[in-house]
Amino acid sequence: MKNTKQHITSQYSVSEYIDMLITNSAHLNQSSALLEKACQYVWDAQDIDSELPSSLDVAILLSQLSADETTMIVCLLSDSRLRSTEFHQRIQLEFTDELLHMVQGLEKLHGFKTSQSDGHEQSERLRRMLLAMVDDVRVVLIKLAYRVQRLRELSKADEETRKAIASESLEIFSPIANRLGIGQLKWELEDLSFRYLQPETYKRIARLLEEKRGGRETYIKQVVTEIDGLLKSSEIDARVYGRPKHIYSIWSKMTHKDKQFSELFDVLAIRVTVTTIAECYTALGLIHGRWHHIPKEFDDYIANTKANGYQSLHTAVYGPEGKPVEIQIRTKAMHEFAEFGVAAHWRYKERSKQDDVLEKTIHSVRRLLETAEGDDEEFLGSFKTELFSDRVFVLSPDGKVIDLPQGATPLDFAYGIHTEVGHKCRGAKVNGHIVPLTTPLQNGVQVEILTTNHAAPSRDWLNPNLGYITSNRARAKIKAWFRQQNYEQNVIDGKTAIDRELKRMHILNPDIHKALTHFKVKSEKEWQAKVGRGDVTSAQLTQGLNQAYTSESLKTLPSKPKPKKRGSADPSINVCGVGNLLSYMANCCKPVPGDEIIGFITHGKGVSVHRPDCINILNLEHDKQKRLISVEWADHEHQTFEIKLAIQAIDRTGLLKDISSILSDLKVNVLSIQTLSNKDMQMADMQIMMEIEDLEQLQKVTDKIMQLQNVFKVYRQNA
Repeated sequence: MKNTKQHITSQYSVSEYIDMLITNSAHLNQSSALLEKACQYVWDAQDIDSELPSSLDVAILLSQLSADETTMIVCLLSDSRLRSTEFHQRIQLEFTDELLHMVQGLEKLHGFKTSQSDGHEQSERLRRMLLAMVDDVRVVLIKLAYRVQRLRELSKADEETRKAIASESLEIFSPIANRLGIGQLKWELEDLSFRYLQPETYKRIARLLEEKRGGRETYIKQVVTEIDGLLKSSEIDARVYGRPKHIYSIWSKMTHKDKQFSELFDVLAIRVTVTTIAECYTALGLIHGRWHHIPKEFDDYIANTKANGYQSLHTAVYGPEGKPVEIQIRTKAMHEFAEFGVAAHWRYKERSKQDDVLEKTIHSVRRLLETAEGDDEEFLGSFKTELFSDRVFVLSPDGKVIDLPQGATPLDFAYGIHTEVGHKCRGAKVNGHIVPLTTPLQNGVQVEILTTNHAAPSRDWLNPNLGYITSNRARAKIKAWFRQQNYEQNVIDGKTAIDRELKRMHILNPDIHKALTHFKVKSEKEWQAKVGRGDVTSAQLTQGLNQAYTSESLKTLPSKPKPKKRGSADPSINVCGVGNLLSYMANCCKPVPGDEIIGFITHGKGVSVHRPDCINILNLEHDKQKRLISVEWADHEHQTFEIKLAIQAIDRTGLLKDISSILSDLKVNVLSIQTLSNKDMQMADMQIMMEIEDLEQLQKVTDKIMQLQNVFKVYRQNA
């Protein structure tokens, strides 16, 4: 590997180096204090050895692409010789938070290591993960430039290193450059990688090109002159020029089309750009009239636009001396789109619809690289959320990338690895730290699953209120496992789940026939088995029990009711057969929508509404039972209901904070909290008065709190 300090400082001083950056880049009119400071930091650190390229060399490459000043400062500050926590603090003090954030994002990409990929699909996931890991596309641009520089300096590395880096560059980084439309980096990544992977083939094609380079250039100049004269004679304003071919692209065509070098038409390639579509076809007619076109080598991508929006006329003719020549004809607008638009393979592999935001982002990248038209504010926005807002990419310990839905958890990851890994999962580590199985995963993290010897999924994993899984794939595998278990065990498990749900819903002595009718089963045992196998999910069980044991389905009442005048009817209650009768919620049991309810005709106060399991209703004297009346929930909106929730737990530090956090996340309005601690027994009893919307919200609160450490009982308290 060459010595970077000798390469740069032997020829230039710091000020001369900065002048060279400004001269190369169309975005820089003069240097800034920040750019000069960044250069000086790298200059002073060059005596420290590093295997990675110097950021001074990479910044020169970026300046030749007309990158902006921010990009070059980030590139300079990301030099491996400067990397440390102390230097990050210095960047934050002396530069900006934006620059620090970009430097840290780039270091994350520098630290990314690939293992031996297992084919095209894995490489595709790697590319998508790298793009999704950063907030600013310029970070990816710098990483690509670093990789090109690494390939330029790779000749002195050992053969194994050369092949590993070249293979990774060809499989991962070249397609990223292609997607971003950065052709200048794409062809160099391909050619240099190909040179190290297949040196003999590379030399053979290079030798064939060099042997006839002089004659080829003379011939192309002759064809360009003839076509230019042909078009001018028809008063068509056109630009005609030779189109260079690269060694890797020549080899690709030879391989894919199974042709020899001498059989390729596009080694001699011409491009024609005109003003209008009509002129495209006129030019085509003139060229075909001048030379005989080669059959099966004509494509009309103007009339039949490619999936990525590309348009052009492609033809091949036997030119002067009967030599084959490939010619592309397009308008200036088509050429601009082809150069600035989305690279091939993007949409039909990853997105089914055109994405205007993505289009604008890619366009901005190319304009930043190839034009000098001032600052591009659109370019500064985040593009991570535009590309892969619905996916997250995480690594297994052996470097394999797993593609999961946004919000996926370690348990989703476990089932993504293998069904048995999911079934045996009992814990997880993210970047080496143990985390709860409900932790949402972030792009680029490494996940390790902790397993037991025996498969034993938990039924809680299927409870949507607890947040263990988000992927349908994981949910289906868990349900399938329960379906395969022993029938009698399923009955036992199902009975336990049903009893727990009935208790949580405060339904005492239920009429089982209502449940059997609702769930369309013939016997209680069959119902329990279906619940035990997972054929009836926890969400379906909750919803079904509510529908079976209430007069109406759950109602969602999203806001607090307006205060009622004394003596008015409760608008949430219908008194069956009577109409708008005076009614109110009984304070003894405080029913809420979703509860089964019954009314009691009082003396002078109208109808008091209770739950059937209310202690006052159950102990009602025989002669007063004639005053019970049917009531039902009205279909009314904008109400909340006060309930008291009791919690029993082993006392610990932070318990109240954890409970408050759950209530806040679920948007529950807390009216009061009372806590009694027994220091001798290390026990805590809490009563929380809160406003809830319906029984479904209450069940979510109960489920979440029950999952907290040390909590062993949560129940709704009467009065």
